[in-house]
Amino acid sequence: MNFFVLFINDRVDIALAVQADGVHLGQNSFPANAARKASKGSLLVGVSTHSLDEAVRAESEGADFITLGPIYETPSKMKYGRPIGIDIIRQVKSRVSLPVLAIGGINLDRISEVLQAGSDGVAVISAILTAENIEKTTEDFLRILK
Repeated sequence: MNFFVLFINDRVDIALAVQADGVHLGQNSFPANAARKASKGSLLVGVSTHSLDEAVRAESEGADFITLGPIYETPSKMKYGRPIGIDIIRQVKSRVSLPVLAIGGINLDRISEVLQAGSDGVAVISAILTAENIEKTTEDFLRILK
């Protein structure tokens, strides 16, 4: 069974207008509980985190899940600073009960390491968009994640 969801970054109003499944908030967005209130609970709420403290705060503010990263170096996440590494996944998983999706430089060669560290899943950008064969790479990711 394929399971796909649509999340809109930072814009609850647009997420509601297009009947998205959820909204994904950055650290400069409003808190998860405000997004939940604005959507009357109709949206899943994810929050980008880059440290243990941010992960704990996201959970306390009502996030449904968090993205955590950048785990590895990647061009799309350079503005967030140096990679935070694999060990942070274990630390966060020991302190929060939310699903944690690792992000940042995750490719087919690294996904097993990320999952073994406790990540519940991954979010990828460049591993798919720069692939020679996008369809095959996506299928490879899905096979590993099952």
